[in-house]
Amino acid sequence: MHHITLDSETDFDGWRKAARMLVLNDVSPADVTWRVQGDVPELFEPTALPLETPQGGGFNVSAKFLELAKTAILHRNGERVALLYRLLWRLRGNHDLLLIATDPDVAEIAAMAKAVHRDEHKMHAFVRFREIGREQKSHFVAWFEPEHHIVELSAPFFARRFADMPWSILTPDVCAHWDGHAVSITPGVAKSEAPTEDRLEETWRRYYASIFNPARLMVKAMQTEMPKRYWRNLPEASLIRPLIESAERTASAMIAQAATEPHKSQKRQEPPMKRKQAADDIEALREEAADCRACPLWKDATQTVFGEGPQTAEIMLVGEQPGDKEDLAGKPFVGPAGQMLDRALQEAGIDRAKVYVTNAVKHFKFVPRGKIRLHQKPNTSEIRACRPWFERERAAIKPALVVAMGATAAQSVFGKITPINKSRGRLIDLEDGTKALVTVHPSYLLRLPDADARAQEYQRFVDDLKIAAALLRKSARAA
Repeated sequence: MHHITLDSETDFDGWRKAARMLVLNDVSPADVTWRVQGDVPELFEPTALPLETPQGGGFNVSAKFLELAKTAILHRNGERVALLYRLLWRLRGNHDLLLIATDPDVAEIAAMAKAVHRDEHKMHAFVRFREIGREQKSHFVAWFEPEHHIVELSAPFFARRFADMPWSILTPDVCAHWDGHAVSITPGVAKSEAPTEDRLEETWRRYYASIFNPARLMVKAMQTEMPKRYWRNLPEASLIRPLIESAERTASAMIAQAATEPHKSQKRQEPPMKRKQAADDIEALREEAADCRACPLWKDATQTVFGEGPQTAEIMLVGEQPGDKEDLAGKPFVGPAGQMLDRALQEAGIDRAKVYVTNAVKHFKFVPRGKIRLHQKPNTSEIRACRPWFERERAAIKPALVVAMGATAAQSVFGKITPINKSRGRLIDLEDGTKALVTVHPSYLLRLPDADARAQEYQRFVDDLKIAAALLRKSARAA
């Protein structure tokens, strides 16, 4: 009898290595027992038989089976590992076995994989973060109880979606954490360690109630997509039953009060932003921009986030738009992307205190997802509406070099869509003789999932900034 111990419930690599050795040694599934490290062994259990790699032995399985196995092993069924080995054993003699959907082993493994993907989808949809701390010291924490072992599978999704905020997802199995650079996994915790209601909970409930449409309510469909087992962790859960119970009455009232005349907008039309001559003082510009109504973004943003830095700065750094942290603080580049920028500037030999930092768009554009505000890329009309502020900032600062970080910044600096890769890494003359340099936005580096690619792209970013540093030193010597 062969006794195989895996390092964890999701140790696919350990299972794959052991399963391959067992098959090569012609070990029948009936002669193998599987367990996870830490399980209590049976009393008087016999010693596992040694396995050796046969000379010239080998066999191949399809990529389809490997993907199926990698997913199915995340299922909570205690027999899944043994079932996977039995299927592998059978595949050696029947390479087309996976095509037989009615085969009991194939059907069961496929059902497990489907259940894992469904649970992954539910985790994406029903995780709700709560804020711990405020502003720059804030951390976002969520509690979730997955049906299967999907936390490590789902963590990259949350790292991409919420790249600019530090977060933790706590579960009874394992916990996932994001610091703005990498995902880490720690042991699971009890629900008592999860945070309770935060300051944004009531805001989210009001939003959910406002978008609830009683005329389109289908209770069975809603419960299929949002099973009751997830309700206890959703801030909107307290509203669901009352909204369902009042849906028919509310819908009838909506129909009875239908308008008989075309609806006319009751919103006061905001005057366009005044186009003044370039101001001599950045503070005066900042005060004027605080009341900007040139595009609709001001309506949902907390405040205008204007540029910051000395008016005598030789270098002007231009980003895309303020993020969540910048919108709350009222200052550019104070979140994770700003920390990345600070580090790169230091490595390039540039003192951030001596450069002027701003954004092409001065208001935070986002879409709400629960209590989280997800960044949205500004469109061309919004970039054009905000471009006069950039032009007036540049006229006031009179920098020797403008560094456009990202496609939105490049579009604002050059007044047209400008490809990053074709323009990157070289000095370009603007119409008035000012030099311009195009590079990537620091947030792009945060979104790269591969550590090697992230390190390589970060070094390219530093190298771009070194071009700016060299120009700064040349300008200083000329003076």
